[in-house]
Amino acid sequence: MTLQELAERAGCGKSYLSQLENRHKPGAGVDHGLLARIEVALDLTPGTLVFTAQWEATPGPVRREVARVEAGRRAAADQLRELLQAGAGGTLDDVHRSGQLRALIDRLAGDDSPGELDLVGAAVEVPLINSVAAGYPTDFTDLGYPARVADEYVRVPDVRDPDAFAARVVGDSMLPDYREGDIVVFSPMRDLRDGLDCFVRLEPDHQTTFKRVYFERSVPGDRGGEESGEMIRLQPLNPRFAPMVVPRERVAGLYAAVSVTRMV
Repeated sequence: MTLQELAERAGCGKSYLSQLENRHKPGAGVDHGLLARIEVALDLTPGTLVFTAQWEATPGPVRREVARVEAGRRAAADQLRELLQAGAGGTLDDVHRSGQLRALIDRLAGDDSPGELDLVGAAVEVPLINSVAAGYPTDFTDLGYPARVADEYVRVPDVRDPDAFAARVVGDSMLPDYREGDIVVFSPMRDLRDGLDCFVRLEPDHQTTFKRVYFERSVPGDRGGEESGEMIRLQPLNPRFAPMVVPRERVAGLYAAVSVTRMV
């Protein structure tokens, strides 16, 4: 593929790609949405180029600290492997009693380094795919973008789901907890349970809504003699809105809210 062909597929100028190829950072910074489109065009694993750009933008001292931590953990893993291989001869109990095994496991977990860089709270970027109705279900489109690709991204801490996405709230059925314009991040990895606030996809019309979700069982005869089955109650937080109860088979997707950002 020529640089011009890639530029056409990614929707950018050839000169911009040339700057990236030669490791010259463009004046306005690297567009992560563009990098995601380049990943698609080159059939790369989603997030490869975006992560690389984020890593190269990380200050040098932070990168050196991460490298130090990773080197220490690799060394600990090598020692643990050696201890386990030695334990195959019947000495593993001795290794455990000596405290060596526990010390190495703690090193692998980072427990012996109170000053070690904590990456858990680092902010990551998730795609802002569209809006979600905090009101009655509406037609939804992700604008035809592939998974993890969008024109806009939001930075959120403590989200480790590679498939997480964000949507902007429209409507007032989730007041007072969520307001119109709030940006809510949803995680497909989060386990579902009663009382979670979820992005809900409904079939057959590909509609979506944002509601608090409860799992219920229908009673025989409640639906004109149909057999009982699992039902899902979509509960607004605003008392001015009525709840909506739908059969489980109508729900194409449930994604729990894990973060909300609000302009003040």
